[in-house]
Amino acid sequence: MFDAEFSLEEVLLMNQGIFITFEGIDGVGKSTQLDLLYKKCLELGYAAVRTREPGGTELGQWIRSLLLNPDMGEISVQTEILLYAADRAQHVAQVIAPALAAGKVVLCDRYIDSTLAYQGYGLERDLSAIRQVNLLAAGKVMPKITFCLDHDPQIVLKRTKGDRIEQRNLDYYRRVRKGYHKIAEEEPERFCLIDADGTIEQVFDRIWQIIARRGIL
Repeated sequence: MFDAEFSLEEVLLMNQGIFITFEGIDGVGKSTQLDLLYKKCLELGYAAVRTREPGGTELGQWIRSLLLNPDMGEISVQTEILLYAADRAQHVAQVIAPALAAGKVVLCDRYIDSTLAYQGYGLERDLSAIRQVNLLAAGKVMPKITFCLDHDPQIVLKRTKGDRIEQRNLDYYRRVRKGYHKIAEEEPERFCLIDADGTIEQVFDRIWQIIARRGIL
């Protein structure tokens, strides 16, 4: 287990692996792009791990089913925020931090930015409190770079299956998208908005150009 071998602070000091996250509203294609980058990493000889939130651990799978099941009934916003944070704490301890300590490339589908965008901006809750809770959950383990695929919610939501979150209205998703844009303004070096309009190959090329230009891999 991670806790027996490393503290999160030690992982940060080791700084051996590369942590890359993918963000964006539902249906935008981020999981597809993550899979393409994962395959590219393997082709280049990197040891790579692909994972997701919520649900990147066995405990996380249970939390995911609670959060996304449309038949679950009412979940308070505070509960929703804390369930995502609990999933993240377990995920970092069990999957992300050990992989980084081992020098691997970790590709994660959603991370702290999702909670800021969806629960903070989307549900209009206290961003400072959400940041504090999630930095505690993540032990300050943050991605080297984040790719946020950007597209009109009215178009991409047609591709979704309608889980509990996806059933929220268009105005909610517009706030989420604006939240992602705000994060990009605040952290331009880490958080990269990627135009998701075009073919899968065209979008991946936009991502790869940034990786190559910055020498990330």
